[in-house]
Amino acid sequence: MKKILTLFAVIGLIAFSSCEGPEGPPGPPGQDGQDGGLIAEVFEIQNVNFDFNSTDGYNIYRKLTPNIYDSDVVLIYRLAGTVNPTTPIWQQIPRTLYVSQGELDYDFDFSKADFTIYAGGTYDLALTPDLIRNQTFRIVIIPGAFSTTGKSASKPDYSDYNEVIKKYNIDDSNVKQIK
Repeated sequence: MKKILTLFAVIGLIAFSSCEGPEGPPGPPGQDGQDGGLIAEVFEIQNVNFDFNSTDGYNIYRKLTPNIYDSDVVLIYRLAGTVNPTTPIWQQIPRTLYVSQGELDYDFDFSKADFTIYAGGTYDLALTPDLIRNQTFRIVIIPGAFSTTGKSASKPDYSDYNEVIKKYNIDDSNVKQIK
């Protein structure tokens, strides 16, 4: 009896595993790029001033067009200076700067539709206009799928802008400007 049941089970397994249904509809078109069409991108805002309001203090607000996915990661870097005219120094934020007047903190938040960069401190930031005026930031958007796929599964040192650019094969020679 057990042999007959085992035989039926094997025949049933073979029959069900060889069945094939109709092909489903094609998925939405993706962008050309690595890792299944996902592309990490870099945007830049140049020579921007922090706005001030009594609720949020000093901030820079921008919309993301198009919106990003809920799983995407946003990294923001501040241009802190240059080694020479062709070698910028990018510092990841959040970042705390210690100046003679006190501490200044850069921070940010983001949603799939926008981001805000904040500047706050232990002193009146208007005393250091060079740290809140004419600032340049790079916004790096990394698709969330990179955290779990193939060669992208190991995370780079996010504090090192150049390592992030290299890890995600980002061409930052033609960075898109955000107004």
